[in-house]
Amino acid sequence: MAASSTDRRSPGRTAGDRRWTALIVIAVAQLMTALDATIVNIALPSAQRSLGFGDADRQWVITAYTLTFAGLLLLGGRIADRFGRRRSFLAGLAGFAAASALAGAAPGLPVLMAGRALQGAFAALLAPTALSLIAVTFRDVKERGTAFAVYGAVASSGAAIGLILGGVLTEYLQWRWCLYVNIAVAAAAFVAGRAVLPDPPAGSGARPQVADAALITGGIAAVVLGCAQAAPHGWGSAEVIAPLAVAAVAIAAFLLIQARRAEPLLPPYLLTRPDRIGAYVAVGAAVVGSFGMFLLLTYYFQAVLGYTPLKAGLAFLPMTAAVSGSGYLVAGRILPHVRPRTLMTPGLLLAAAGLALLSTLDVGSGYLGLVLPAEILVGAGMAGVFTPAINVVTGGVDPRDAGVAAAVANTAMQVGGSVGVAVLNTIAVTATHHRLARHTPPGEALVRGFGTAAGSASILLACVAVAVLLVVRTPRSTH
Repeated sequence: MAASSTDRRSPGRTAGDRRWTALIVIAVAQLMTALDATIVNIALPSAQRSLGFGDADRQWVITAYTLTFAGLLLLGGRIADRFGRRRSFLAGLAGFAAASALAGAAPGLPVLMAGRALQGAFAALLAPTALSLIAVTFRDVKERGTAFAVYGAVASSGAAIGLILGGVLTEYLQWRWCLYVNIAVAAAAFVAGRAVLPDPPAGSGARPQVADAALITGGIAAVVLGCAQAAPHGWGSAEVIAPLAVAAVAIAAFLLIQARRAEPLLPPYLLTRPDRIGAYVAVGAAVVGSFGMFLLLTYYFQAVLGYTPLKAGLAFLPMTAAVSGSGYLVAGRILPHVRPRTLMTPGLLLAAAGLALLSTLDVGSGYLGLVLPAEILVGAGMAGVFTPAINVVTGGVDPRDAGVAAAVANTAMQVGGSVGVAVLNTIAVTATHHRLARHTPPGEALVRGFGTAAGSASILLACVAVAVLLVVRTPRSTH
């Protein structure tokens, strides 16, 4: 008994198979948080019909999750450092399961949004804790490389698994099971985690700055709220301008406070180099395109083409395959020999081309002739952005801040998802209403609204591609 206790509390001393079992537990938790960003996409049309909320509100089911995930990610890492990674990981699993139960049982949109927001909060605790547990569990360089490769493969496949699983559960059970499934997964991971996860000593640093995290989360939420209000009220209305003004004040206050903290959630120097800022903007913009595409095509597949939820999930597979295949080629074969911007700029332009193709979408467009090539272009383009961008943001930082730098990139992705979905949904709804006012048939008006949103995302990515070319000056990696 004593030996077992010692093994659990000493980093790197979980013996033999137990370390790899611990990796399975960590990977399952990461898979759960990754797929939850997409599993609800496929269920969204069914949830909207069931709960009776409007088109302008549908984006909140997605952004409630990504928003709290983004705003609390840095805080989650600090909590794990102070209170212990094993304890934080298990608390994250228990909280995620409870939040999933709340969202699954939601009688209306407000409770569904609250459950999704709590899911994002606990995901923000799980994500950084999972990475640090791998680091303390695997001390050997080669084994650690294998462990991180497994973790990366699980993380990158989460979107595809979420889309397919969401389709299966929605079609053969009910949309609520897309949320209930997390309860079983989290419970199994919790029981196994208590038995096999290491328990390294907790840190003794400063107390986590909950107020700072609440401030930045509120700022991001105000941005999303302002963008969402544009659909019913217009971009120049007080309902839009007031939340955006509050967001500007909150974000500025957060940055000023961080500059004065001895141990800030966000070290200010991470935002002082133009190339690092360019990389953060690039990953955020790429996620705007991908999350917007998921939302718009989900409705196009089911509401216009009449796909079942499962068929809609399978229809996204070429995009995820393009991300995985191109990502392997970029990371393993090309990146070591070129500058990051040499990959990031064409990647953004490829994704912009795919979205531009989608902007021509109409009721009679076929999957093979238009949607499939657009998915492949966007997927391949995203792969050309993410890996080089992570290389840029983690290069040249204090080793103690490498995890924070990577966490900021993850935050940029979640912010891109939150704001991007809100803005593109607003553009799509507004364009649809304008066409309906001109007596355009409803189906055609809906699809043209999707096309307008995709065209707007294409322009954004093209502009960011130019910015990356100008400001990202990081040299190629040298090993």
